[in-house]
Amino acid sequence: MKRNITEAAKVIRSKNAGPYELTFDIMFKTKEYFEHFKENKVINKKMFAELYKIPEADIMTIVWFAPANAVKVTIKRPISSGAPGETDIYGAQQHAPLFNIEF
Repeated sequence: MKRNITEAAKVIRSKNAGPYELTFDIMFKTKEYFEHFKENKVINKKMFAELYKIPEADIMTIVWFAPANAVKVTIKRPISSGAPGETDIYGAQQHAPLFNIEF
């Protein structure tokens, strides 16, 4: 039976990483959840590209950080921060699709 990421993560957030990039942080509740997601490649470029409807090439990095039981994904912003048509200048409202991750 599939479980939702909200069972495993204590923090799921997004923010600017400069005017041309967005970064997403997922901090897991336990080392065991962190290891499960990392070892099973639950968070990967293909999955992330599908969630955000972007090309895999727009995913700049996926960094697993064991001391914090966290993963950070950085993507190119579809529209630069503050540009006409951009609706989230701080990038803090872009993490909602991550709530659809199942494991």
